[in-house]
Amino acid sequence: MKQTMRVVAMVAAMALFVTGAAFSAPAIKVGHLADLTGATGEVGKPYAQGVQDYKDWVNKNGGINGKQIDMPMFDYAYDKNKAVNQYKKYKEDGVVAIQGWGSGDTEALSATTGSDKIPYVSASYSAHLTDPKKAPYNFFCAADYSSALRAGLKYLKDNWKEKRAPKVVFIYPNVPYGIAPIKGGKEYAKEIGFEVLGDENVDLKAIEANSQLLSVKNKAADFAWVGGTTNSTAVILKDAKKLGLKTKFFCNIWGADESTPKLAGGAEEGTLVMAGSTLYGSKVPGMKQLMKITNNKPQVTHYIRGYVSMMVLTEALKIADKKGQLNGPGVKAALESLKNFDTGGLAANKITFTATDHRPFMTTNIMAFEKGKLVLKKTIDLPRKAEWLGL
Repeated sequence: MKQTMRVVAMVAAMALFVTGAAFSAPAIKVGHLADLTGATGEVGKPYAQGVQDYKDWVNKNGGINGKQIDMPMFDYAYDKNKAVNQYKKYKEDGVVAIQGWGSGDTEALSATTGSDKIPYVSASYSAHLTDPKKAPYNFFCAADYSSALRAGLKYLKDNWKEKRAPKVVFIYPNVPYGIAPIKGGKEYAKEIGFEVLGDENVDLKAIEANSQLLSVKNKAADFAWVGGTTNSTAVILKDAKKLGLKTKFFCNIWGADESTPKLAGGAEEGTLVMAGSTLYGSKVPGMKQLMKITNNKPQVTHYIRGYVSMMVLTEALKIADKKGQLNGPGVKAALESLKNFDTGGLAANKITFTATDHRPFMTTNIMAFEKGKLVLKKTIDLPRKAEWLGL
């Protein structure tokens, strides 16, 4: 009996020693730029929460090979200058990677992160960031905006029944996020037989869009792509209903989510959303852990993508650490080694990065609002065309 007790005591002491050693290991420093209170805060806040929640889960479950992730979040309120200043502080702190946010600041920092060799995993899905020749340290974990727009156009064209060409307009804010997919989207629309009618600008903070929607009505557009975020999209949908438009709307990934029915008051019915993840509660392997972390409290799709973004960066940190290359170039190489990385079905597809192509996948989930709920209509998987890289 005494012998057994001594063995138990030794095992406990050894476990304590190992645990103590693990938690005394230097933390891995990662930066996190978020918009909680700025022009895109309504979608930035849940995304940022998903990033932080996954990080907290990793730290509670052994960290990165025993090392904790030190990732303080900074709310830059969609102010590009604040983002640049905070980036400089993160660099001085010695971060090995950054979780970023918007298109304006991400594109503005792209050359700097490249020269500083700091991987930047953003929530901007601008196709401009997918070509490693131009943006070597930029990554993200959803279909790029242009590919999502192409997927929406393909879905609409595949379901078009009339003999004439369908007519489409583009409604977006005049900011890098809104502008990013326009060139590639218009080219593809013409390629597959749409008549492109033109553009309308609606600001992210718009409280009405009557003049723009009257223009859309006068053009008799069959379809209108909306490239804003949830608040401005709800304004557009409500004004369109008020003005009696018959145009069918389809939204960029940040343009609508589970909160839209409350914001749009029923005007969202039938609107399509180009989603980059599954829905909360979906029967996919990765949902069980996510629901446990969130205490079964439903989250919007943006939360799930933030969660996935940190999951992917975590995997890269583990690979880089095991190779003894826990630094910017090492994390970049680890990201570029991911092939068919499985997020447990939370993302629209498995994720692959290479040294010559940072498009994670070419897949978009086409969802539609039906009776106040988002419903998956079809998953569109486009070819990984070389000429689309960066466009």
